Parts: sequence; C-alpha cells; structure tokens
Amino acid sequence: MRVATLSTSVHPGVERPSQPRIGAKAPPGGSIVQNVLKALDETKAEDVISIDLRGKTALADEMIIATGRSTVHVGAIADKAMRALKEAGVSARVEGVPQCDWVLIDAGDVIVHIFRPEVRQFYNLEKMWGGDRPVEIRLV
Repeated sequence: MRVATLSTSVHPGVERPSQPRIGAKAPPGGSIVQNVLKALDETKAEDVISIDLRGKTALADEMIIATGRSTVHVGAIADKAMRALKEAGVSARVEGVPQCDWVLIDAGDVIVHIFRPEVRQFYNLEKMWGGDRPVEIRLV
C-alpha cells in the first residue's frame, strides 16, 4: 500500500506535551501508526495519508486519513483498525460507527479518520492540517 505522508516544520515556541497521553503506549514490535496502516491495507482502504502533527497541536502526534467506498466498507475498515489497536494494547475511543459516513478513532497520539469519499472531500482535512498552521498571535 502506498501511504502519502504530509510533514511540516515545527513552529518556534511550540512545545509538545511532557507527559504521554492515554493510549499512546507503543506496542511491542512496531509502532501504533504501523499497526493501523497495516489494518487499513488489509481492508483495502483507499487514499491513505499520514500527517505528522508534531509541533502543530497537542491533540496528537500523527493523523491518518483514509477512504472507504461505502458505509459498509468504512465500518469494516474502522472495525479492523480498532481490533489492531486493541491487540496492540492501545485503548482507543471511536465515534461515528452507527452512520459510518465518518468514523473517528482517537488512540491518544494517533488519530484516525475514515471517510466515505463525498464526506472526505467536503471536510478536506488534508488541507486543514497538511500545510503550516499560522502561529497564534495574542493581543495584550
């Protein structure tokens, strides 16, 4: 499977959280990201990209975005990704499973978005998180 990676530079003055997040424990024999990407490949997820969020936000270190062909396919992809995380000992929260238009899996330092094609195009998260985010300016 070919995975596109979007990486960006770290903004000066942006610090990463000092404590690990819940669910961020790396599984033995591989990283959380690798386990998720393998699960996505096994379920034939399409247009998979990985975005490095380090230095952009304290929400996560990595965001993975993938597309399923239908609501059933999106549900199957999400199920396989959740099972891969569970087998690796990573606790994760999931939202959007009943509708399966957009499933969000929050595994601490890794966030996975699985979309139907039309929903992915509408929200366009790649554009939002792929480029350099503007530095916040605080008015005193």
